[in-house]
Amino acid sequence: MGFALSNMKVTSRAFGQGEAIPAGHTGEGEDVSPELSWSEAPEGARSFAVVCHDPDAPLITPQGTYGFVHWVLYNIPAGESALAEGTDQYTSGKNDFGNEGYGGPMPPNGHGKHQYYFWVLALDKDLGLESGLGMGELLAKIEPNVIAMNRLVGVYERD
Repeated sequence: MGFALSNMKVTSRAFGQGEAIPAGHTGEGEDVSPELSWSEAPEGARSFAVVCHDPDAPLITPQGTYGFVHWVLYNIPAGESALAEGTDQYTSGKNDFGNEGYGGPMPPNGHGKHQYYFWVLALDKDLGLESGLGMGELLAKIEPNVIAMNRLVGVYERD
């Protein structure tokens, strides 16, 4: 399929499309992941993955990737359609803070608004992937199995 948007819907009770992410979900607050929900996943979905990425971060890695990865979560079973706030379920990958799990928005002071893309990807298989994968590693492993994807974009700015 490649990576193209689908009809799947991604929402959160914490913030809406293009709205500010509440401080509790950032590095300036409790730093807990927001509740996420998705609907209209394709019938063939057997698992899901979630990634939160800030493409506005002024970073380029030696591998040529850009931005900053805040969350990588996968091996989410097909029967699920939501993640609770602060979830510690499923398999955590490595964020760009160097940790596994969620690390909330924390753009440089005075850098302006950053956009945070909360991607949900539907896969046609339960791949049973090992923990600790970075975003690039995860995407390389799941790409042939992605059958739908969409995102919720929130914004955050520090003074």
